[in-house]
Amino acid sequence: MNVPTPEKLERIAVAYAAIKSEISRVIVGQDAVIHQILTALLSRGHCLLLGVPGLAKTLIVRSLGEALDLSFNRVQFTPDLMPSDITGTEILDEESGSTRRSLRFVPGPIFTNLLLADEINRTPPKTQAALLEAMQENVVTTGGRSIPLPQPFFVLATQNPIEQEGTYPLPEAQLDRFMFLIRMDYPERAEEMQILRQTTINRDINLTRRVDGATLLDLQRCVRDIPVSEHVLGYCIDLVRNTRPAEATAPDFVRANLAYGAGPRAGQYLVLAAKATAALEGRLNVCCADVRRNAHAVLGHRIACNFHATGEGIDATQIIDRLLQHVPEPNSAGV
Repeated sequence: MNVPTPEKLERIAVAYAAIKSEISRVIVGQDAVIHQILTALLSRGHCLLLGVPGLAKTLIVRSLGEALDLSFNRVQFTPDLMPSDITGTEILDEESGSTRRSLRFVPGPIFTNLLLADEINRTPPKTQAALLEAMQENVVTTGGRSIPLPQPFFVLATQNPIEQEGTYPLPEAQLDRFMFLIRMDYPERAEEMQILRQTTINRDINLTRRVDGATLLDLQRCVRDIPVSEHVLGYCIDLVRNTRPAEATAPDFVRANLAYGAGPRAGQYLVLAAKATAALEGRLNVCCADVRRNAHAVLGHRIACNFHATGEGIDATQIIDRLLQHVPEPNSAGV
């Protein structure tokens, strides 16, 4: 592993500031959301944006696609969408004046660098599952062969949390592929005033492409090269293991309120998110505070409240809050 130099860390900070500045020309507020999306982008992770209609979920993703020199596709998920509409399909070609025929694969919209899966919960699980292999392995298997996706590859999905009619909740296996679950909230009054002012006049904004694919891949490698101490690794492990009701060390409030806890992928994403957070601040030292800053986004969709918790009005956010207070940082020996 090559430990990043201060110059490389500076490149990450400069790229982050440039992308954020471009997006801010279109998006008012939502600084925390933009920060989380870019943190996941540097960590090679995918994001699920959760928020009521009208919070600019789609606009944020589209603006990100314009600010990055990457290919960008959008898929509007609907109940009649088929897996082949996403991954692509094989068609039969017949040569003119000949009886020879051959199959030719026509790539679908998933063959891009940045994919916006809009309202992903509006399509049945069969079509949702078309993204599983791509999100995990970065390949699409068709006709007995695996076709690699362009790199970098990043999925940003949006979901409406309040409308349940005609929707299909994402299965746990699908949710686990998303590094972050990002919850978008209403803007502040001053921000909403600025939104009204900017969006009710004629405006033509063309964003400048700030970072290309090769640069982004280099920045992602730089983030993964940041060293992490046994102290921080131990803290990530303790947080994840204490979400599991069957674990011997699990606190009583976890046993009473959770049906199941987070798997090992949660620990991986906690470490990567902490590395990216440190990198964005120009630090090589990753600390437990970096882990805590990303705990809700990583763990919120990986733990399931049981009927008791639902009846008591307890949700995943409250469980994670208590967990962060309950789990101490390990000592310097990592035990």
